[in-house]
Amino acid sequence: MIGAGTLGMCSAFSLAEHGVRVTVLDAQSIASGSSGRSVGVVGTQLTDPFDILLRTHSVRQFRDWENLGLSFNHIGYLRLARTAEQMELFARSVRIQEEAGFRSRLYEARELQQLVPHINPDGLEGGLFGPDDGFLDPHEMCTFLAEKVRTRRGNIFQFCELVDVTRRNGDYRLDTSKGGIDCDFVINAAGAWAPAVAEIFGQTLHICPERHEAVTVHLDEPLDYTMPMVMDLVNGEGTGLNFRHEKRNELIAEIHKVSSPFPEDPDNYNDQCDEESKVKLAELLLERVPELPGARLGRGWAGLYPVTADHRPFVGAIDPSEPNLITAAGAGGYGIQLAPVIGTIVTDWVLHGAPVSIPGTEILSPTWERNVPAERSSTTASVRDTEKEIEDHRKSETAH
Repeated sequence: MIGAGTLGMCSAFSLAEHGVRVTVLDAQSIASGSSGRSVGVVGTQLTDPFDILLRTHSVRQFRDWENLGLSFNHIGYLRLARTAEQMELFARSVRIQEEAGFRSRLYEARELQQLVPHINPDGLEGGLFGPDDGFLDPHEMCTFLAEKVRTRRGNIFQFCELVDVTRRNGDYRLDTSKGGIDCDFVINAAGAWAPAVAEIFGQTLHICPERHEAVTVHLDEPLDYTMPMVMDLVNGEGTGLNFRHEKRNELIAEIHKVSSPFPEDPDNYNDQCDEESKVKLAELLLERVPELPGARLGRGWAGLYPVTADHRPFVGAIDPSEPNLITAAGAGGYGIQLAPVIGTIVTDWVLHGAPVSIPGTEILSPTWERNVPAERSSTTASVRDTEKEIEDHRKSETAH
C-alpha cells in the first residue's frame, strides 16, 4: 500500500480484516498529505443516486468505527438550494436517502433559520438537511486505522519513499529509502502524488491536484447553538462556500470550488491561505451569515484535491494486463467520506479480481475512457452517464 492517507489506510484496514498481510509505506507521515488538511466532513446530502449509494457503505463503516472509539461529531449537514429545480432534486434525494436508511428533510428558505439562526436566506429557495451527518478528524481516523492494521500483523513505514520497482514473475520488489519490500499486489493510494507513483511503474495516471483553501473564523461570543455544516453548491452551481462549527467560539470555512485553474505541484506549493482567498471567503461569509458576533478570520491553510476528469475516483487497475497493480486515488474533496467504500472495492480487486461487494462500482475503474486529462471530459456528462450505467446494470441483474 503506497500512501498512508484516508484512502490508503481504509484500504489497508479492509484488506487486513480479510486476512491479507499488509505493508503500508508513505514518503512522509500518516495523514500528512491532503487527508491531514481536510475539514473532515461526512455527508449524504447529494442528488446523484450513485453518490448516495457509495456513502451508504461508507457511513455503515463509520458507524462501526465510532462504536470502536473513533470520534464523530454529528452536527448535521445543510446543503442550500438557489432554484426550484434544485429543490426538486433535493426532494428526490430525500426519497433515495430514505430507501438507503438515512434521515433527511427539506426546509423552505423561510425555515432555514430554524437550523442556522444567523443565516441570511436571501436568494435561496431552501435546503436539504441531514441531522446525522457531521465531521471527524482525518488524522485521528488514519491513526485509529493504523493501530487496527498493526494489530492484524500489518506494517506501516513512515518517511519511507518509493525509489524504484522491479517486476518478478507476477510479483514486485519495491526499492525504498528504507530497503526492499517484496509483495504480490501494489495499491497506489498516494493522493496528489499518485501520478508520480504511477510513473515509477511505467503508467500514466491523469489526476489533477487542485488547490483549495480553508480558514478558521473566530467569534467574540460563543454561539448558543451548534452550527451544522452549510454547503452552497449543487452539482457545480452556487458559490462553493461551506462552513461549520469547529468549537464553541470557532468556525471553519472554505470554498469547495477550485481556487486556481492550474494544477499544483504537491512537492512545491504554498500551503498557506493567501490574502485574496481570505478576502473572497470574508465576502461570501458576510453575504450568507452577516450578523455573526464579532466574527474575524484566523489562521488559514491550503490543501490539494486530487481530482479526475469526471470527478469520480479511480479504483481498479489502469492496465488490465497487470491486475495486481491497483489504483485508489482521485476522490477529490470527498476522499474522507468515500475512503471506507473505496477500501472495500480495493479489497474486492485484490481477492476477486473485480468489484463484487457493491454492484455498479466497476465503473470506477480507471479505464482508458476515464483516465484522460480534464479537458476531454465533463462532470455533467459523467453524472448522466453514471446514472444510466447503474440503471442498465440493475436491469441486467433483474433479468438474470
